[in-house]
Amino acid sequence: MSGRGVWLRARARLRRFPAALAACGDQATAYGRCVAAAAAGPAELRRDSCLEEFRALRECFARAVRPGSG
Repeated sequence: MSGRGVWLRARARLRRFPAALAACGDQATAYGRCVAAAAAGPAELRRDSCLEEFRALRECFARAVRPGSG
């Protein structure tokens, strides 16, 4: 396997990212709001505090970048 092929595939995935983000705007917004709320104030941001929102965003990205989905 050539290193060039790896970079070409990585670049192709990155080119699809804006469309995936646009398709998952609601989930990205919910995750961002959760992280902002969890990090606000004197309390520290804790691991898994926004796990449900993160999982929803990750699943949406996976659907958006699946081959044949756009």
